[in-house]
Amino acid sequence: MTLSRRHLVRNAAVLGTAAVLPAAGSSWAATPPPQRPAPSRRRGKAPSPRTSATEPFTVPLHVPVPLRPRRMIGHDFHQLTTAESRVELLPGAPTPIRGYNGQFAPLIVARRGRPVLIRQVNRMDVPFAMHLHGGHVPQRFDGHPMYQAEPGDVRYYHYPNKQRASTLWLHDHSHGDGHGHEHSDSAESIYRGLAATYVLTDGFEDALPLPKGRYDVPLQIRDAKFEDDGTLSYDPQGFADRPTFLVNGRPRPYFEVAARKYRLRLMNTANDRFFLLRLRDGAPMTQIASDGGLLPAPAQVWAVPLWPGERIDVVVDFSNYPVGSQVVLESLASFPGETPDVMRFDVVRKADDPSRVPGELRPAPDLGTPVLEREFRMRFDPQTGRHLINDRVFDMHRVDFRSRLGKTEVWRVVNEDVEMGLPHSMHPHLAQFRILDRNGRPPGPTEAGLKDTVTVAPGETLRFAVKFTDYTGLFMYHCHMMNHVDMGMMGQMEVVR
Repeated sequence: MTLSRRHLVRNAAVLGTAAVLPAAGSSWAATPPPQRPAPSRRRGKAPSPRTSATEPFTVPLHVPVPLRPRRMIGHDFHQLTTAESRVELLPGAPTPIRGYNGQFAPLIVARRGRPVLIRQVNRMDVPFAMHLHGGHVPQRFDGHPMYQAEPGDVRYYHYPNKQRASTLWLHDHSHGDGHGHEHSDSAESIYRGLAATYVLTDGFEDALPLPKGRYDVPLQIRDAKFEDDGTLSYDPQGFADRPTFLVNGRPRPYFEVAARKYRLRLMNTANDRFFLLRLRDGAPMTQIASDGGLLPAPAQVWAVPLWPGERIDVVVDFSNYPVGSQVVLESLASFPGETPDVMRFDVVRKADDPSRVPGELRPAPDLGTPVLEREFRMRFDPQTGRHLINDRVFDMHRVDFRSRLGKTEVWRVVNEDVEMGLPHSMHPHLAQFRILDRNGRPPGPTEAGLKDTVTVAPGETLRFAVKFTDYTGLFMYHCHMMNHVDMGMMGQMEVVR
């Protein structure tokens, strides 16, 4: 299935609620139909950069090993150096990237209740501000551009890790010259590799019989365009011309799995690309988590809509396939001429499987009774070429509103871009939220947990409840289409006592 660009951007956001199949534990089961033949893996001579960028399943998936911290009294210590480096994303053609410690898609594993301290050194020639996306952290360590590290600077980040277990991520949040003026490098830095996975664990999840260890796999999914020499080509407006899908930095890889259940932490680290992920044979996946961690109950889904910045955890049971099977993960939201393949799972062995998905997971927290409602109208202004929230562009010297610490608010987000057909999203810093309704309808089971990023279709209105706790100060809220951010679609709030 392919869509025209206009059709895709106008209608994709309505797919935000996936088709829900019978709940986990029901008698419904899917029997996979025969697989279509898939391209065989290449042996011997490495494929050329051009071939590996376009032909699926020629390279293995890279599964990141967690960075090893220095374990100090009361906290874990990491040193992250952001720098230009060259890594082999495509076989035989090192690609210049902007990376953490010379890596593409590295992984940090942290523990609830045990803080993480990071010493960050900026060896790039552009500013950098590190944001823990979805993190509940003080203003000083939230990645506000007022604290961004200029080339050669050193910054320290302290993450308390007080929140419940979830899949978070680190990315750049610099903004131009640090005063909110003109060009920002954050979208380009993320595109060139500055995105790290941050998995926060806790005892509650540990006690559940979900897949663990080597069967719990983070998957950073994004798009890219490569030149013939393996260089990443960056065009701020060129998201429709990024035909290569990367998973953990590898182009459309294959992943050898055992015939058992896996937890897959799906993360969209693209600047603008929307993915609608499904198993090609139509088999269901069981969604167990979203941005803020576990859902109240699992939901079987036929496809997973994944917008920029969002994370969705699913369990896939490969025991339904005989050894030797090949299972393709594809995106139904692809442009004409694109290959929809994202990656392939090759079932290569049998394995014991003590894991299961319980019928109940983690209740969503009660955020309390709202004391006020705010409205955020989002649109593109063709006269100025800027993206606006409530008819204004971002100004770091302007505070748009003040929220009271510990008081629940309702945010009403309206996408006014009906004529342009543009989706927008909302991501407030500091706190995660609970969706109340879309166009007056309550959320489905896949959106019943905590979220920190939500996409709103053209003409759609969405409301969510949010409560800012623990920390006062200046925090940002913005669309997470990163080029919309660079073009002004961001605001600043102050949380006060």
